[in-house]
Amino acid sequence: MSGPFGVRLLLWGCVCLWLSSPTSGALVIFEDDEAPEEMTGATKMLQKRSTNEAMVEVLSVTVDCTVTNRFAHTVMTSVALNKANESKEIFFDVELPKSAFITNFSMEIEGKVYVGEVKEKEKAKKQYEKAVSSGQTAGLVKASGRKMEKFSVSVNIAAESNVTFILTYEELLQRKLGQYEILIRVKPKSVVEQFQISTNIYEPQGLSHVDAHATFLSNELLPLVEKTVLDKKAHISFSPTVEQQRKCPGCDGTLIDGDFVIKYDVNRQEKVGDIQIVNGYFVHFFAPPDLPRVPKNVVFIIDRSGSMMGTKMAQTRDALVAILEDLHEEDHFALLQFDSAVLSWKESLTKATKQNVAEAKDYARSIQDNGATNINQAMLDGINMLKRDRQANRLPERSIDMIILLTDGMPNFGEPDIPKIQENVRSAIGGNMSLFCLGFGNDVDYNFLDVMSKENKGVARRIFEASDATLQLQDFYEEVASPLLLEVDLVYPDNAVDYVTTSHFPQLFNGSEIVVAGRLTDNDLDNFLVEVLGQGLEDNFKVQGQAGVVDWNVMYPDETYIFGDFTERLWAYLTIQQLLEKSKTGAADEKANATAKALEMSLQYSFVTPLTSMVVTKPETEDGTDSPLIADKLTEEQRQQAERLKSMAYSGFASNFFSAPVQYASSPVYLVDGDPHFIIELPGRNDSLCFNINNVPGTIFNLVRDPEAGVFVNGQIIGDKKIPPDGKINTYFWRFGIVHRTLGVSLQVTTQYISVSQDGKDAKLLWTDTASLKGPNVDVVVTKDGSLTVTLKRSVKFVILLHKVWKKHPYHRDYLGFYTLDTHLLSPSVHGLLGQFYHGIEYEVTDLRPGESPEKPDATMFAKGHQLNVTRGWQRDFRRDVKNGENVPCWFIHNNGSGLIDGAAADYVVSSLFTTV
Repeated sequence: MSGPFGVRLLLWGCVCLWLSSPTSGALVIFEDDEAPEEMTGATKMLQKRSTNEAMVEVLSVTVDCTVTNRFAHTVMTSVALNKANESKEIFFDVELPKSAFITNFSMEIEGKVYVGEVKEKEKAKKQYEKAVSSGQTAGLVKASGRKMEKFSVSVNIAAESNVTFILTYEELLQRKLGQYEILIRVKPKSVVEQFQISTNIYEPQGLSHVDAHATFLSNELLPLVEKTVLDKKAHISFSPTVEQQRKCPGCDGTLIDGDFVIKYDVNRQEKVGDIQIVNGYFVHFFAPPDLPRVPKNVVFIIDRSGSMMGTKMAQTRDALVAILEDLHEEDHFALLQFDSAVLSWKESLTKATKQNVAEAKDYARSIQDNGATNINQAMLDGINMLKRDRQANRLPERSIDMIILLTDGMPNFGEPDIPKIQENVRSAIGGNMSLFCLGFGNDVDYNFLDVMSKENKGVARRIFEASDATLQLQDFYEEVASPLLLEVDLVYPDNAVDYVTTSHFPQLFNGSEIVVAGRLTDNDLDNFLVEVLGQGLEDNFKVQGQAGVVDWNVMYPDETYIFGDFTERLWAYLTIQQLLEKSKTGAADEKANATAKALEMSLQYSFVTPLTSMVVTKPETEDGTDSPLIADKLTEEQRQQAERLKSMAYSGFASNFFSAPVQYASSPVYLVDGDPHFIIELPGRNDSLCFNINNVPGTIFNLVRDPEAGVFVNGQIIGDKKIPPDGKINTYFWRFGIVHRTLGVSLQVTTQYISVSQDGKDAKLLWTDTASLKGPNVDVVVTKDGSLTVTLKRSVKFVILLHKVWKKHPYHRDYLGFYTLDTHLLSPSVHGLLGQFYHGIEYEVTDLRPGESPEKPDATMFAKGHQLNVTRGWQRDFRRDVKNGENVPCWFIHNNGSGLIDGAAADYVVSSLFTTV
């Protein structure tokens, strides 16, 4: 331990990944007192204060990423020393991109190396379950964010002993919008004795550009980025000394905190593409330069069902407007919106003239959420519209037909059976158009969309519920906005190759690249003629070329990296990826064959895929037992399920005091409860902010004010019955006024009753009963002596908790807690003591230092242009335990939230419970 806080060394991370999924990595070393999933209270957010005090010292950290013909091989190595006079459990965490396959993990302890072995997942699972049941710590790969997977392992290290961790993973970089990207996230949090990031790029086609930058580079650190770029290779490194890492002389804080990004592309002179042959395997990269784009005919099918209400619908409208703006005049398009019914902007596709686009943008802005989800009918209507226009010759002969579907839910109207919908769509399309499906949020059945897209020459993409959802939609559209070729075939001599990966592609988009690999059966390369066929803008595309062998030893003399098997491993990686895709579509026997072959190759090439796991038997523990480390690869469905469970943990109110469990995915929670304690929970940052508001009993505060949506919430505080012996009067909320001006609804909620008024009709409910009230614009559910759920139609949902206090208590009274269950339905102009945080809060915390209490350290926070002194503490959250509550660790802002809230607390005082100004 280091002082009262413990030790946490956040070291480094490297990710070499394809541009379509820029992600990051991180490695963490923990002492046994600070296992990542078990940190509580102040230790949860605290980093080590002094290297000299630490019982675990990081001796070296190296990240080596080598890219050979787009195939990235990354090795992450760390050496740590247990300086304590007793054994310590050290945790190793690393994040890697979900597109990568782990190929090796090893640990060296006291001269002995423990190496992982890839096994069939079901066999490895038995070892894992045995380890878990016996109480052993087993490594596990978990979903982490949108594109990452987190790999964790712990090992017991004897006193004064070293451990070396080595993790290796591989992946094929994919070209997106004209370049590849390698992103290395570095967040050491403290200085590291030997720290180095090294990236080498080898591209025989020649490098057209290589850019390197980092978000944390200052004028002092910029010269430390060494970049050497020659014709066919590049070397980029970053290796600051201990002193160069320091934030200030003698302190342990580090300047290294952010993303190190490398972007590059290669020369493209040959229209037939680049073909590399090494050790009996070939790889063919095809992305010809200077091809004119092919016009597209696109039908946008937009889900506007009730589940899309609020931010989802607003973001979709914004994205549609931006996408329509980017249409080319030779394109044709249509807009269909659907709930239980299907509405079309026009009866046929429209040419993308400036006037038509302007009218379509106005139409897109008018789309409103409502009703159920009839995906089957919407898809068939959109497909039939394209078919009619194609048959009537209203579309250019050489153009690509595509459907883009955006939905956030399951079909619950019309045809509900998913296999039947997939069959209907496949039959209607008949292989004549491409389908791209965008699944919005965690509730969507992504597997349904993924299969339906793959069966119809397209892809599916998840759109995550976040502030950047509009940008996610636009980015996806940009990838498919400019088709260059249709029905592309790459043809190789039948008698010269076998085991060739997919060689037919429905389309080639600008900025992307087609990759085909295979095995040679004929070493007579004089006859290795390659032919590429496709349909271009004006006529058929056809090019031929002769493949040749590059002598890598001549091209890259004096290089220590062994290039010999990269083409074979690239071929295996690509083959396994495609087999995994095939295992989802087609007949049952085809799926089974694809799965079996993918498993066979995963084991042969030691790839950790969704079908395999890596098992490392760790050294014996003190009780004489050993336990395995299990490294898995998650499927997209498993990732989505994990995210659902995580979001439920953050937002699910316990069903033991609600009439039904309340779930809302991936949302922060904003609440005020207690004396009165405001808590802003931010699950995306795994953190919370909190502050108290003090004033005289009887004061009424505005909590939520949204004139645009017409929603207002005010609350009145009450004091203790008399002054307690300590002289401090506690205040609590005991009355709330809720108004929806647009819907003509108002509610008064007190500690004794709930009154509801709508359109001149009044109703009264008591806390002593379990009851519900359903009106045209408001639903109210009361659980006896527990909670009140208020749902305002197509607007917002709140929960109010009743805290019952012993009637004879000498000081305290009954009081209420207010929780916002759904914030994204309000407008960007929402404000109030809680409302101002509904659309997020940006802040940074630095300069951790001892506070007045050893358990509550102080720090400096930068938020809203202010520099604040904050304290790490706790507040109580009663969502899951209405009687006792749970401690929530948070950064406490002093002086009535001064500097965090806009203005002063007095600015939020209003004259009456139903003030709406």
